Amino acid sequence: MIFTSLVEYYERLAAQGKVPAFGSTQEKIGYSILLNREGEVQDVINLSNPADNKSKWTMLTVPASFKRSGIAPPPFFLWDKTAFVLGVDQKAGADTPTLNARSWAVFKALHLDRLAGATDEGLVALRKFIEAWIPDNWQGCEHIAKHAPAIFGTNVVFRLDGELGYIHERPAAQELVKHYSAADETTLGLCLVSGETRPIARLHPAIKGVWGAQTSGASIVSFNLDAFDSYGKDRGANAPVSVHAAFAYTTVLNHLLLRDPHHRQCVQIGDASVVFWAEAKDQQQREAAENLFLSELEPPSSDSAESAKLKHALDAVLEGRALHDIDPNLDPASKIFVLGLSPNASRLSVRYWFSENLGVFTKRLAQHYNDLAIEPTPWRTTPAAWRLLSAIAAREKTENVPQQLAGSLMRAVLSGGRYPRTLLSAAIMRMRADGDISGLRVALCKAVLARDQRLGNGDIQEEVPVSLDRSNTMPGYLLGRLFSVLEGIQEAALHSASASIKDRYYGSASAMPAAVFPILMRGAQNHLSKAMKDPKGKGLAISLEKEVQQIIDGLGCEFPKTLRLEDQGRFAIGYYHQRNERFRSKAGKGDAAEIITDDILETSV
Repeated sequence: MIFTSLVEYYERLAAQGKVPAFGSTQEKIGYSILLNREGEVQDVINLSNPADNKSKWTMLTVPASFKRSGIAPPPFFLWDKTAFVLGVDQKAGADTPTLNARSWAVFKALHLDRLAGATDEGLVALRKFIEAWIPDNWQGCEHIAKHAPAIFGTNVVFRLDGELGYIHERPAAQELVKHYSAADETTLGLCLVSGETRPIARLHPAIKGVWGAQTSGASIVSFNLDAFDSYGKDRGANAPVSVHAAFAYTTVLNHLLLRDPHHRQCVQIGDASVVFWAEAKDQQQREAAENLFLSELEPPSSDSAESAKLKHALDAVLEGRALHDIDPNLDPASKIFVLGLSPNASRLSVRYWFSENLGVFTKRLAQHYNDLAIEPTPWRTTPAAWRLLSAIAAREKTENVPQQLAGSLMRAVLSGGRYPRTLLSAAIMRMRADGDISGLRVALCKAVLARDQRLGNGDIQEEVPVSLDRSNTMPGYLLGRLFSVLEGIQEAALHSASASIKDRYYGSASAMPAAVFPILMRGAQNHLSKAMKDPKGKGLAISLEKEVQQIIDGLGCEFPKTLRLEDQGRFAIGYYHQRNERFRSKAGKGDAAEIITDDILETSV
């Protein structure tokens, strides 16, 4: 199903000329070597963009590459790295270029064999260059030496002097490419993708661009040990995919995985590189569907018209309005395909795969953001999944996000199913570990509980409040509110303390209330007595004392010994609501009040 959808997408793009035809691929090419008709180097042209200091190459369509390994890996046809084309390489960190006689030898042997009978003047010039080139004498070629050492280690192609195109683009070269692409694989078999009898690919082309995978490329289908053989079949015969289908799905994946500001069909979520594409009635509807899905998957990171447009669309969907009412080019029947790929040594793992109508995906993502909703809103722009995952990672670093958790979260978001319970435990663990009760972490707790309640989890029956709910009688929620009020009493009495009760007691109070709250209540009495003596703080102290009494009345006669994981999540929500209500009350009285969001520390007056 995955390969079939990718091959169909390839065929559509190939018909539009957006991806290379069979036998070709797009690669990062750094330099072009200009040859005269005698095979002599006339110039070396840097193909990087001079207006972009970061650019060191340009994307060109060249004869297909493949994944290579071994002591003497095979070369590519009509182009390659300088280690093969010139026999000179520049290792990372090395001060000087090094010779690579083995790679040059295999490149020379292949091309002298394939170009032996060539009559095209471009191919003849290339053959003469290869015959005459001596790697040891590279410094004697002024045009090569002029670009050293930057040229070494890059991919290079060839051009014939006086011609605009490259040698590999000449009709005679293309005929050779087609000939050898078809002749490389001779075993016929039933292709699992097309259902037709075709030449079966022994090795599939490499897939490049998956974050964390080998830079040379990795494979979804790979059998490289005898232990993987079955019924006398080895390598590609274990999972027969035709040469054409293997080329098509890998080519379109490489196209989707391009990280380009003008080509946004890939986002990074945890360890997964997530690619997506749309199938619609026409090009305008496809682009509109992909743009909307991208903004839903990775909302704009700044306040802008795009952010407001996304919020308007998500709100409209939750209200039951049709997508085409928002934008005539948005067809809810447009189909969206989503594939998450993760690195696994030299292979790739399929983390998740979904295909649904745009309307279904939009409704699920709108519900996801609605589940996260909490007041006061702790973000200026809707948080993307990577922000949520970073909030519960150690030191908020993406690389510390548990791999399984990232995949489970996205499966829940895209399928509309329950969030993983480990998401709740991870948020609670981080809050207890570093004492940062951030809005994103609290929103995650609220989202897990709200979705479980909506989907009918028997253990969670009472609705999870979005904003402060003084009528809520759940013990965890009340205890979180109480803890915040006790913290407020301490602040009213001491104004500034080296360590607040949150710093010292939050973790234990949220897990074992009976052991901690009696101690906090006794301390609060002392703090209240001190605050009452301060004419400026007396009114606040009375208000806080009334709040404590109201919460205690809701709790009953005694504190629970322990709180379950769900109630610890409610504890965080109650604490967040009550703490921000206290700040709002201060601001209402004209005092400066700090409102903590996950975007910036603001001061409201």
